[in-house]
Amino acid sequence: MNNFAICYNKMIEHSMEVLSELKSILAAKNCTADVLDIDELKNGYDFVFVIGGDGTILKAARFYAKTSTPIFGINMGRLGFLSQSCEEAIGDSVDRILKGQYHIEERIMLQSGDKIALNDFVVKGTTTGRTSRFSLKLNGELVCDYLADGIIVTTPTGSTAYGLSAGGPVISPELNAFVIVPICPHTLTARPIVIPDNEIVTICSDKDLTNYVVSTDGQEFYEFAKEIEIKKSEYTAKLALLDGAKFYSILRNKLHWGVSPANIN
Repeated sequence: MNNFAICYNKMIEHSMEVLSELKSILAAKNCTADVLDIDELKNGYDFVFVIGGDGTILKAARFYAKTSTPIFGINMGRLGFLSQSCEEAIGDSVDRILKGQYHIEERIMLQSGDKIALNDFVVKGTTTGRTSRFSLKLNGELVCDYLADGIIVTTPTGSTAYGLSAGGPVISPELNAFVIVPICPHTLTARPIVIPDNEIVTICSDKDLTNYVVSTDGQEFYEFAKEIEIKKSEYTAKLALLDGAKFYSILRNKLHWGVSPANIN
């Protein structure tokens, strides 16, 4: 690799300082990198460092999935579940990357029309403060109706995000599956569903409601009137992970998975 870029989010405090440090570390190793604002991304790179929180990484992942460009996250947010490094470990991370001590993990994505998502698509009614009725179909076959605040269709990557908060399961990123999670359903029998990633999800709106709102990774919002079709994307996100990084250790370290509350600092 000899064509690097550094993507940063200027809205995040101290991101400029981390950007300057990363550029200096790369320069000391005779590597140059273009600097890109998260809102002005460009193609043509072998490897992209992303400075910011999970939201910044999600936006970069959607953009660079279309050119199969690997991205490496440096956390500047709160959780940083998609990040592999932090400000204190930048030097060591760059050393390992330049030595080839990393691997690329391909993460499946969702697609609806020309929109793609690494984490999830979320469907809600436009009437604030009221539940809505949703009809769920898989491969054209009616599965059920939901009376709920919304529906989340999530990838394994997104299963630790909004889907988890709404009561969905954690899915290993190695599985080829999606999860459908109702948000605050008004029935005790409504539960999340895990489906194969080759199934086509169709969510139909209530005929009495004019429009529903869809969000892509919680960042892009648009409306639809009758139904929306969501399926596996032809693109995959390329996440650069340092050798030795394990999904379950990330769960323990960042989500305190299975850790007694008395042992959490």
